[in-house]
Amino acid sequence: MKVTVRDSEILKTIEPSQLAAYLQAHGWYKDRPFLDNATIWLYKKDDVDEFEILLPNKKSLGDYAARMSDALSTLEVVEKRSQLDILSDLLTNASDIEIQGMVIEIQDDDLTGTVTLMGVVVGKLRRINVELRHPEYNLAIKAYQDRLPVICTGDLIKKGSFFVLNNPRNFAIFNTVTLEKIHAKRMT
Repeated sequence: MKVTVRDSEILKTIEPSQLAAYLQAHGWYKDRPFLDNATIWLYKKDDVDEFEILLPNKKSLGDYAARMSDALSTLEVVEKRSQLDILSDLLTNASDIEIQGMVIEIQDDDLTGTVTLMGVVVGKLRRINVELRHPEYNLAIKAYQDRLPVICTGDLIKKGSFFVLNNPRNFAIFNTVTLEKIHAKRMT
C-alpha cells in the first residue's frame, strides 16, 4: 500500500535546513537558486535518470506544504522507501500533536514522574518520554498497572533516536468517553 502524506500541518514541521541536510547526506547537490524563495537540488541516479527537488527557503511561503509534499514524493521514488519512513527521518518536532499509546515504563521523582509511552509517530511505533506532574502521573501509573491505553497532547521533539513530548496536556486514559470529550473540546 502506497501512502501519500498530505497533512499540511505535519508537512510544515519539516524545517528547510533539515531537508537540505538530509538531501546532502543522501547524495543530492544544490544546483542553483530559484528566484529569491527557493533552491533547486539535483540527484543523478544513473546516466539516464536525474531528479529535482525545489526546496523553499522559508516556511512562510503559501505553497510550503505543497513543496514538502512534492519533495517526499520525489524522495519516495529515488529511495524506494515509503513517504512515512522518509518523513519519520525528517521529523524533528511537531507542535500540539496528539499521541495515543501505552505506558511501558514509569520513573518516580518527588514532584514529577517520567513515563515512557509506546505510541505511533508518523506511522511508526516509537518510544516517547513524557514528564508528568501529579495527578496526571498517578493516572499514568494506573494505566501502566492495568495495561490501559492513554492519550496526551503536547509538543513532540526528536532527540537523537527517541522522542520527548514537552508541555503535556489533556493526559487521560483512552476510551470512547475520553475521545468524545476531546472532540467536543476541539469544536468549541
